[in-house]
Amino acid sequence: MNLLIMGPPGAGKGTQAVEVAKELKIPHISTGDMLREAVKQGTEMGKKAKEYMDKGQLVPDEVIIGVVRDRLGQPDCKAGFLLDGFPRTLPQAEALDETLKNVGIKIDAVININVPRERIVARITGRRVCRACGDTYHVVNKPPQESGKCDKCGGELYQRSDDTEETVNKRLDVYEAQTQPLLDYYGRQGLVKDINGDQEIGKVLQDILDTLKQIKG
Repeated sequence: MNLLIMGPPGAGKGTQAVEVAKELKIPHISTGDMLREAVKQGTEMGKKAKEYMDKGQLVPDEVIIGVVRDRLGQPDCKAGFLLDGFPRTLPQAEALDETLKNVGIKIDAVININVPRERIVARITGRRVCRACGDTYHVVNKPPQESGKCDKCGGELYQRSDDTEETVNKRLDVYEAQTQPLLDYYGRQGLVKDINGDQEIGKVLQDILDTLKQIKG
């Protein structure tokens, strides 16, 4: 199956993407990994991407699409793929469709993991990280044995600056503004499969797999 996975920051999308790809025996392709790999291999598109990355600039659509096209042309994608973090914009989605059409394949489904905003804010703002060893905790879901102290090394636990309520809400606003046009675009094609992400991790995975089974018939 050829799949896309979407979901707001803190919805558990990355965790589910890895597990779904493993279950379906297809490659999990994240934009970041794909760019790094193209740069490492020194492909034509990788070299172009590196020029922008070295300057600290955003890699433009046509280069990212070129990297995606190269990656989807590799043998391990013959049985399908799971794209994570791409497309992010409507022009990217349209270019992806065009690229796939040229090689005679199409997207089978867009997995959209939904979690209520207040739950995401609670998940992310409750996160605490050890300054010494980097171990992570959560004030509700995984509290340390002693408040403010790491169980492993006794280091001080702190809240990262991008885990504050204000920053999380801003990130969610940006995500929603970017993503709604994509969901509308794929929704018109009947591809969007909404999944309740506000459940135990294993249950979310099972819901995704059950939904995909129905599509395969």
